[in-house]
Amino acid sequence: MKRIVITPPSKVRADITLPSSKSICNRALVINALAGGKTRIENLSDCDDTRVMVRALSEMPDTIDIGAAGTAMRFLTAYLSVNEGTRTLTGTERMLQRPIGILAEALRTMGADVEYIGREGYPPLRITGHTLTNGETSLPGNVSSQYISALLMIGPALKNGLKLTLTGDIVSHPYIDLTLQLMRAFGAKAGWTSENQLTVEPHPYEAPSSYDVESDWSAASYWYEICALMPEAEIELPRLYRKSPQGDSKAAHLFASLGVETRYEAGRAILRKCGTPVSRMEYDFIDQPDLAQTFVVTCAFLGIPFRFDGLQSLKIKETDRMAALITEMRKLGYVLTETDGRILSWDGTRCAPDPHPCIDTYEDHRMALAFAPACIPLGELPVNNPHVVSKSYPHYWDDLCQAGFGIREEEA
Repeated sequence: MKRIVITPPSKVRADITLPSSKSICNRALVINALAGGKTRIENLSDCDDTRVMVRALSEMPDTIDIGAAGTAMRFLTAYLSVNEGTRTLTGTERMLQRPIGILAEALRTMGADVEYIGREGYPPLRITGHTLTNGETSLPGNVSSQYISALLMIGPALKNGLKLTLTGDIVSHPYIDLTLQLMRAFGAKAGWTSENQLTVEPHPYEAPSSYDVESDWSAASYWYEICALMPEAEIELPRLYRKSPQGDSKAAHLFASLGVETRYEAGRAILRKCGTPVSRMEYDFIDQPDLAQTFVVTCAFLGIPFRFDGLQSLKIKETDRMAALITEMRKLGYVLTETDGRILSWDGTRCAPDPHPCIDTYEDHRMALAFAPACIPLGELPVNNPHVVSKSYPHYWDDLCQAGFGIREEEA
């Protein structure tokens, strides 16, 4: 096991080049493949999830191992269903524990040939692709938006287009809208026809010559966290825009409540510590679940009690993030409470911290990314298995060093 110890600088003045949005990259890659692969995608991410997608789409081997890339598992399940050939789609042990049944069954109702090789409703899958003639199906609106996006993106490849009905409450609207925006950028005719119905016309994609991917707002959130926890900070982040289709761009508004202002100039966001944080924070993260870990750590170390709702999807991420947050925050002296499997709260209750705490990362990139800034109030913080950041932000530790943080390796 590898371990690093992170130490903070006294202040931060930094210009950081973030990874590009993997949410946009992975959608653009699938859409471009469906459009014939003619578009040059600029600023493509070098993270694990995107590299897995690039390799799968370019090589199309008989067995595609996507590792821990949940986005790739969902998007490729749909993509392979409309592309000729029989392929097996598999991943890590954790990936084989993450449900895929809702998407697979929806595809089956459309005529797709999707088989479970092992446990019913879970990967690995054997998929035989062919033209799908039934373009009508439905999904619960409260499932992962990646299921919905996976179906939408193959819509133009269906003989009769797609008519997708979402039942019940619809969550993660921003990610659905992001998918629609990207599809339209590639010439698709797709959109909402009512508050719970989406339609994609059987109109082929028309590939633009190039497509530029903006920086990742999820990755930006960790620099907002650093700004909030640091006594003095000013951080510039290129390719971040006020009007972004990424749902996690909400981070700028939320961090304003925690004393971080955002100024947009010349295609970049400039973060600065100013103002007084709120005394308590309540928010429903149903549309931004990937920001939850960032705000849990930030609020606790600012001494701000919180109640965060809409976190039910955290249980089926790379790890059970609810349980992981409770365990790791207790090591640092904070007692969190989970309610109804969807609410995480802290009322200010403290406990004795571990005498020599070390953060475990649970094979989850966002555990490492969100906890690293806690070294600022703590003085130093050991983190186990720091390599997990490669999933979404491979050069995170290098960027911290550039900003003045110290990082040394230790024997675990």
